[in-house]
Amino acid sequence: MSTSNDTSPAVLRTQGLSAGYGRSQVLFEIDFDIGPGDCVALIGRNGAGKTTFLQTLMGEIAPMAGSVQFRGAPFTTTPAAARAMRGLGYVPQETPVFRKLSVRDNLLAGAVNHRTTGDLDRVISLFPKLGDRMGQAAGTLSGGERKMLGICRALLGRPTLLMLDEPTEGVWIGVIEEIAERLTELRSEMAILLVEQHLDLAMTLADRVDVMDRGRVALSGTPHAVRHHPEFLKLLAP
Repeated sequence: MSTSNDTSPAVLRTQGLSAGYGRSQVLFEIDFDIGPGDCVALIGRNGAGKTTFLQTLMGEIAPMAGSVQFRGAPFTTTPAAARAMRGLGYVPQETPVFRKLSVRDNLLAGAVNHRTTGDLDRVISLFPKLGDRMGQAAGTLSGGERKMLGICRALLGRPTLLMLDEPTEGVWIGVIEEIAERLTELRSEMAILLVEQHLDLAMTLADRVDVMDRGRVALSGTPHAVRHHPEFLKLLAP
């Protein structure tokens, strides 16, 4: 799984990465890299290992084998909090916000190392609806607004790589389009690793598409090449 837009070193690279839960192995010897400015879409049927892969990259799951490098430095045993501080942003699929905290406090939690008015103004400009809800409890926001808030909170950590797990799940088409537009804008500033079931969105945004199957990368290439591969629909079938 390797392509990049230039000859710069990979932002993130895994070699032989295996991981799982207890004795249950989910990921099997994954080699992966993403370069500066790249957008990689990770797709596959439910249970293929996509979320486990992101959680392992974030340090929430310890690898069983293999290695992770981030910006050229060893990252395999780095704690999750330190990964965020070093520029790895993560928007999880479930509960991407602190529901009892206000919108403002959620944002400030993400900006713990970069608390500047300019940063806060910048992320609010991406999703202006949030600016009208700064004092509102995050749990009272709509599903789409919570997704927006989760993205903004991750951006306040000034990530070099932004990982998003199903950012458009359960939201209406207008919000999907808004999120897609913002991610398109952000591509010039950071690498993006996107787990997404909305295939048209994934194919439109990504430079490369990796299709996971049973904890392995079964297919990888440009969106056009992957979409027209004879195994593509088979790999996504339930």
